Amino acid sequence: MQQQKRLIPLAAMEQLIKNAGADRVAEDAKQALKEVLEEKAMVIAQNAVKMASHAGRKTIKASDIKLALQG
Repeated sequence: MQQQKRLIPLAAMEQLIKNAGADRVAEDAKQALKEVLEEKAMVIAQNAVKMASHAGRKTIKASDIKLALQG
């Protein structure tokens, strides 16, 4: 079995799903949400890096993240 990086804790996934109204959350549901969010976050982060680089910066700002969400 492949060891996955723990970028976002499964406990946070459970809390998000419960905050959305669920009473109980299966382990596979937590894992599925974690994978989807991490994939989406990676795309956003990569686009934000491009935005900062285009602006001649190495530092990623909140505005880069917001712009990356629009693209």
